[in-house]
Amino acid sequence: MTLVLHNFFRSSTSTRLRAALNLKGLAYDYVPYVLRRGDTRRPDYLANNPAGLVPTLERDDGVVMTQSLAIIEWLEETHPEPALLPTDADGRARVRSLAYMIACEIHPLNNLRVLGYLAEMLGADETAQKEWFNHWVSTTFDALETTISRDAQTGAYCHGDAPGLADTCLYAQVWNNRRFEIETATWPTIAGIFERLDALPAFRDAAPPNQPDAA
Repeated sequence: MTLVLHNFFRSSTSTRLRAALNLKGLAYDYVPYVLRRGDTRRPDYLANNPAGLVPTLERDDGVVMTQSLAIIEWLEETHPEPALLPTDADGRARVRSLAYMIACEIHPLNNLRVLGYLAEMLGADETAQKEWFNHWVSTTFDALETTISRDAQTGAYCHGDAPGLADTCLYAQVWNNRRFEIETATWPTIAGIFERLDALPAFRDAAPPNQPDAA
C-alpha cells in the first residue's frame, strides 16, 4: 500500500503523525504545504480535506483520512506492531488521557488559525500572541508534569519503557513550544521524556527541522 502524507513541516499534528508512521516502519510519500501561503485552501486540497487542515493521509486505494489522532488509531488497528497503545483497557485509557491533554487542550487553542484570528480580528501583536501561547501550554504542561511525575506507570516514556501515542503528542508539542521560546526544563519529567524520544531515529526523523520543506 502506498501512503501519501500531505503535511507541513512545522505542524505539530503532522509531526506526531510522522513519528507514528516511522515507529510503525511505514514508508510514505511526503507532500509539503505552506499554511501561511494558503496552500491548504486550494480547491484540490479542499476536495480531500474540506477543513483545509493538515495532515491528510491518502492511500493508493483512494481512501483519504484526516485528523492525526484518528489516523494514528487506524495505524494501530491495521499495523499493530510495534504497539502504540497498551494491551490493557486501563493502560489504553491512561495513554489516551495523556495524549488528549495535549491534542485537545493545548493544540486547539494555539494552532495557526487561532493565532491568526487573534492578530487579525483582535489586534493581538506578536507579544500578546506569545503570552497567549505560553499561558495555554503552561496550564496543561503543569498538570501533565504532575500527572506523569507521580505515577509509577510512567517509565522512560509517558507510559512504560516503550514510546507510544502519548509520546508522539508530547514530542510534537515540545517542538512547537520552541517556536515561542518555552523552556521545557520547567517540567523535568517532560524534559527527560523528550530527550529520550529525540534520541530515537523514528522521532528525530519526524522532527520539524529534519523535513524536506524546512530549508
